[in-house]
Amino acid sequence: MPKKGKAKNTVNKAKHTRLMNQKINKVKLEKQQTKERLKAIILKANEKKDEES
Repeated sequence: MPKKGKAKNTVNKAKHTRLMNQKINKVKLEKQQTKERLKAIILKANEKKDEES
């Protein structure tokens, strides 16, 4: 006979999924911000090099 009430692990699975998605999104955001910072540094360096030459 099936158990009455809610399923055993659905709350924990949902919480785990939510937390893992937060972690993945955080890593993606950090990578994107790093790329943007590097692009800005490269542009600034190129402008400085162009001014010198």
